[in-house]
Amino acid sequence: MTRESSPGALRESEVEMVAIRAQGAGGQNVNKVSNAVHLRFDIRASSLPDAVKTRLLGMKDRRISADGIVVIKAQTTRSLEKNREDALARLRALIAAAAAVPRPRRPTKATHGSKMRRVSGKIRRGRVKALRGRVDE
Repeated sequence: MTRESSPGALRESEVEMVAIRAQGAGGQNVNKVSNAVHLRFDIRASSLPDAVKTRLLGMKDRRISADGIVVIKAQTTRSLEKNREDALARLRALIAAAAAVPRPRRPTKATHGSKMRRVSGKIRRGRVKALRGRVDE
């Protein structure tokens, strides 16, 4: 689980997992078996690099609370271990998305031809609309 060599490594001690009962139709064991997983990960208290923390906190994701805690609920399978693996994989994917440094945008200038095409289209459209006025006999 722990890969100390990579800078964005996820330490198991920083992840809190609680087994809960899954929602939905169950069957005989629905009220006895807790096989869903609630994963909680505190971004601010983690050992992630500061740049990754900043990007994670700036993400518009409903799984990240205002306090900087990631909450992931995994209940797709009937196995508790598979749900744990699924929750950890989703957390790793979220961290990997934040670890990817976005390329800076290089502003470009509109060409003269594109400006002329836009203006001529507006003129043409204005002429069409001017013909829609009241008809006097």
